[in-house]
Amino acid sequence: MLNYYRLFLSLSLLLCVSFHSVAQMISPPTWSVELEQANPTAGEETRIIFKADIPENWYIYSNEFEDFGPIQIELGLEGSSGIERIGELKAVDPKTKYDDVWEGEVNYFDGKGEFRQAIRITDENASIKGLLEYQMCSEVTGQCILFDEEFEINLGEGVAVVAESAGDAVDTKEAEDLPSKARPSHVETGEGKGSLITFMVVAFLAGLAALLTPCVFPMIPMTVTFFTGRSKNRSQGIRNAFIYGFSIIAIYTIAGTLVAAIQGPEFANWLSTHWVPNVFFFLVFIFFGLAFLGMFELTLPSGLVNAVDSKADKGGLTGLFFMAFTLVLVSFSCTGPIVGSILIESAGGQLAKPILGMFAFSLAFAIPFTLFAIFPEWLNTLPKSGGWLNSVKVVLGFLELALAFKFLSIADQVYHWGLLDRDVYIGIWIVIFFLLGMYLLGKIRLPHDSPVEVISVPRLLLAMVTFIFVVYMIPGLWGAPLKTLSGYLPPMSTHDFNLIKVIREDGGGSGRMSTLDDTPKFSEFLHLPHGIEGYFDYEQALAAAKRADKPLFIDFTGHGCVNCREMEAKVWVESPVLKRLKEDFVVVALYIDERYELPESDWYTSEYDGKVKKTIGKQNADFQITRFNNNAQPYYVILDHEEELLITPKGYDSNVARFVQFLDEAKEEFERRR
Repeated sequence: MLNYYRLFLSLSLLLCVSFHSVAQMISPPTWSVELEQANPTAGEETRIIFKADIPENWYIYSNEFEDFGPIQIELGLEGSSGIERIGELKAVDPKTKYDDVWEGEVNYFDGKGEFRQAIRITDENASIKGLLEYQMCSEVTGQCILFDEEFEINLGEGVAVVAESAGDAVDTKEAEDLPSKARPSHVETGEGKGSLITFMVVAFLAGLAALLTPCVFPMIPMTVTFFTGRSKNRSQGIRNAFIYGFSIIAIYTIAGTLVAAIQGPEFANWLSTHWVPNVFFFLVFIFFGLAFLGMFELTLPSGLVNAVDSKADKGGLTGLFFMAFTLVLVSFSCTGPIVGSILIESAGGQLAKPILGMFAFSLAFAIPFTLFAIFPEWLNTLPKSGGWLNSVKVVLGFLELALAFKFLSIADQVYHWGLLDRDVYIGIWIVIFFLLGMYLLGKIRLPHDSPVEVISVPRLLLAMVTFIFVVYMIPGLWGAPLKTLSGYLPPMSTHDFNLIKVIREDGGGSGRMSTLDDTPKFSEFLHLPHGIEGYFDYEQALAAAKRADKPLFIDFTGHGCVNCREMEAKVWVESPVLKRLKEDFVVVALYIDERYELPESDWYTSEYDGKVKKTIGKQNADFQITRFNNNAQPYYVILDHEEELLITPKGYDSNVARFVQFLDEAKEEFERRR
């Protein structure tokens, strides 16, 4: 019976996997298109409103970010008459995140999306026809799909008819079966759960770090003295301590709320991409960093501090609140740079981020004061104040200087100034962290530092970690990817001398000749990564595979496919995969979003949707749909010389071992058939 049960489970699993492999057609979002005014007259201005209901676990890119990779949504109004277009298509409240693959800020919609296009009616009998082109991606399945939607609006009706897109699916099984779970996070400025939790953890750690600064640490015993002298009994002391702690949290959280209140999506987009705020933040971080290093002291007006301190002497709940306020003000010279850094990092237009960031910071800041007020005997376990406090402050100063260049880098990339290329950025970080390591070893002494006669073991370990980080970054000067820092570094394309790329593409020699026996079509503007030689036209690649007596590896990809780039950067780059692709297969990359228009003699009408396919991308997408019943990228297909599958095609999978197995099994099947 047990064997039958196992057989049943195996067959069921096989059936599910088999069904999953064929049910690959993903449905596009459901669109509604209408005019803001149902019956506009000639001379009036109105807007076309596009609303998308996006499948769960998928998102579409907006168009309010620098065009550096992802396919942005575009609106064409060709075929319309009696209207005049005003400006460009506008997205309504898109989300924003930093994409560590594209290495830049992107705007997107998930769940619901809305766009608006302003137009002027010039004829009572106007006809509005158009085409929306956009990319839909998923971080759950690791796929991207290019869709287009035709629509038509007749005046007097005010309602659009949305035609079927070239990518409409006949089978929505896969979209329905996707697991309902949160999207994996990149370094985001949106309100993704992973992003907010990570940000709160960082803010909490920043609060703990602030406790160890020379402005704050000595305040702990002073606070305990305040409570032990004023509380009539222990229960009152505990109550006062909690009120004091909650007051600290309230003060900082109110500050975060005020920052959130002045932020909106348009303001956030401006903060994320415009050079003015990014250069300003860069200068603020430099200013704070120099202050922490001891170049000058940050102080608030003494009148303000004294006025608040006088309120604390009144006692009662008001006195406790102002006692907390006094702590916040007195410690400003040390906490100001940290708090400012948190608020700057949270400036992404999301309501929750600055509030939760300040809450987490203040929670870490308030807990020790509250606990020591409740248990004053714990003071005996604290280390004595000394030079180590200033050392903590200096370390934070070095970190502030390093992080400052992230903002300058964003402005540099958006406006193409060419000031902070990747290798320059890495060089700056190497110098900063090398100097930090020397400081930790006592080789550098700054103002307010005590002489370092003996290096403690924790300080030595921290210095070792710093130097290890420096050594890790050094290969980046010659093109090493430094994947763990990808969210902070400028893109690889800005690297002046990428030695690793030269070695991969030239095989270590100069003027290396191609091993291909013919010139690939379209190779003047299409390329394969990591020095792989291959083709960009299916028929040409198939003929080459027959001549070379090798299987044909088809890479359905796209210029704007983020997960295609991630596969190339994390899987294809590994030696076991790269060696096999170069030696055991003929590779053809079929770009589904390439807009190069072919000669009219090469156009054809698709049997799938009845539309004329004029471009390389449209023909490749049609080939993928009609031949393999799939419309998502990346998608990897391996064929023999009879154009038959050697193995079940594979989508996104970042596991190197499984991808190697995929290649090896296909090659073994090819050898068996031969």
